[in-house]
Amino acid sequence: MPVSVAPIHKKKSWKRKSARLEREHERGGPSELEEEEEEELVNYMETTRSRSLSELRYMRKDFSHRPGEHIVTWLLQCWDNRASSLELEGKEAKQLGSLSMEGGIDKANGKGAPALSLWRRLLSAIKERYPFKEDVVYRPGKWTTIERGIQYLRELAVLEVIYGDLDDEQVSKDPNEVRCTRPMWWNLVRSAPALYDNSTAVMTWKDREGPTVDEVASHLWENKESISSSLVSAVEKLSQNVQQLKEDRSYSPPVGTSVSAILLLSAF
Repeated sequence: MPVSVAPIHKKKSWKRKSARLEREHERGGPSELEEEEEEELVNYMETTRSRSLSELRYMRKDFSHRPGEHIVTWLLQCWDNRASSLELEGKEAKQLGSLSMEGGIDKANGKGAPALSLWRRLLSAIKERYPFKEDVVYRPGKWTTIERGIQYLRELAVLEVIYGDLDDEQVSKDPNEVRCTRPMWWNLVRSAPALYDNSTAVMTWKDREGPTVDEVASHLWENKESISSSLVSAVEKLSQNVQQLKEDRSYSPPVGTSVSAILLLSAF
């Protein structure tokens, strides 16, 4: 007995490849297929508009500047939350509201109609609000752990990205790929605790070019393991010595008891 199978309708999804770009080389007018594709795009945008607004609300939670948080620390947190992977048009960026808690930055963030990543928008907005690096005062105290030291170095790298050439697509906007400058290195070494002084001082420049933030982070992690191993060995050796001392004391009579016994025998 034949079984009827319902036809499968494949759901079309919109890709960034535009039909308009494909027909730039064509002499004729738009084909029926192209008109259908544009109509599908309009329908797709209309049906997903509510979902997009919902996503924007979630994004506002993920990328909002917390009270008391330094602007550089906040910006690095936005990077770690994958702000570079979120493409937004100007209208969508405006719908995010006040992310930075600074009107000038939020206003600049919503500028420009073309789709840009949220990361790129934030970089440009902060640079517009603070045109010079000296305007962003950032002087944290000494870091006490390797994790905090790497965090501090990455925050310094964010400043380098902001005040680099944001319009040059060949220049990476990834803080981890930034090459350390002499001032960055000096600030890191100066803020290091005594335990890590040697770890931060032995890094060298190759061909007058500083190591990347990633390379420095790897170096610090390796030295952390070395320092940790040395500390563990020292603690283990100290524990063994203490245990041996306890065992030695357990096999010999207390000094006070020996003296008392001698005095007691001499009395008879």
